[in-house]
Parts: sequence; C-alpha cells; structure tokens
Amino acid sequence: MNFLAHLYLSPNNPQIIIGNFIADHVKGNKFKHLPENVQKGIHLHRAIDTFTDTNAIVRTSKRRLHERYGHYGGVIIDIFYDHFLAKNWKNYSQIPLDIFTKGVYQLLQKNTNILPEKTLELLPYMVQYNWLYNYQYKDGIRDVLNGMNRRTKGKSKMNLAIEDLNLYYTDLQKDFQAFMLQLMDFTTTEIQKL
Repeated sequence: MNFLAHLYLSPNNPQIIIGNFIADHVKGNKFKHLPENVQKGIHLHRAIDTFTDTNAIVRTSKRRLHERYGHYGGVIIDIFYDHFLAKNWKNYSQIPLDIFTKGVYQLLQKNTNILPEKTLELLPYMVQYNWLYNYQYKDGIRDVLNGMNRRTKGKSKMNLAIEDLNLYYTDLQKDFQAFMLQLMDFTTTEIQKL
C-alpha cells in the first residue's frame, strides 16, 4: 500500500503513525535508536507490505497492468489503491479526508527531528502539493505517476499507467474494495501483537 493507506491503517498513536510513514526510508534494522512506538510503526508497515505483496487480489490487479512496467507494477497498484481509498474515504473514516491529511502533515512537521533524510526531502513536496488529499482525483494520481517516472529517469514508464487506471477502473476499484476488507482485518490482528 502507499502512503495514505499506511497512515489510515495506523492506530491512533502519533509515534506509530510516524513509524508506519517512514518505514520505506529505513534500511534493515537501522531504527533501534528511535522511540519504541516508532519502531512498532515500522514493524507494522513491513507486515502490511508483506501481506500486500503476497495477496491474491493484489496479484490480480497487477496482472491487469500492461507488462511494460515490470517490477514497478506493485508500486503502481499501491498508488491506484490509495486513489480508491481517498476517493471512497467516507466509507472508511468518519474524519473528513482534508482534516485527516492536515493532521498528518502537522504531525510529521512537528517531528522532523526523527524523520530520515529521504522523508525530510519528500515531505515539503507532499505538503505543498497536498498529495494525500489529491490522491482522490485522477489528476492527482497522474501527477504522482509523472513524478515517479521522473525519479526513475523514465525507466519505469509509470507516467503511462494512467491509461491502465482508466481502462480497468471498475475492475481495479472492485479489487481494492475486496482487498481492503482483508487488509483491515489483518492490520487489526497485527496491531494487537505490537
């Protein structure tokens, strides 16, 4: 899952939220110096990623994509699933999306002292362009895919994936809805283990 889903699936604990958000920018075990709940957030993120990567519904979504993306297909599906979460946010949260995202940005900006370098580089752009909120719009997804393609120097061809989103929109949305139910159950169990 991408940023929004990881944040949404975090329990209401600021440090676990931070850990779940920064986990992709933390290598191996290089987080033992961080507060215990931040470490728990990193573990939760990794458990969610493992569950997602091995899930049959997610694999079905990946197969819908054009073969040109290769191993970037998983990243594209993560972004698409964040789109469907944002677009259907009212079905998953009583907190409006704009309030949720503003709260996340404020939390991260107040805790820059524990954010990894890559997160610190990303955060200003995320806030300035309000990525989390704009995931609900196809234009927002197009911008994210274009940015990802630039970061891979055009190798990923992710800028073309908006075509796949449009082509398989209904099927991908159904995939997301079915997967999200499984993921929420899985995450609830994982949180109890923390």
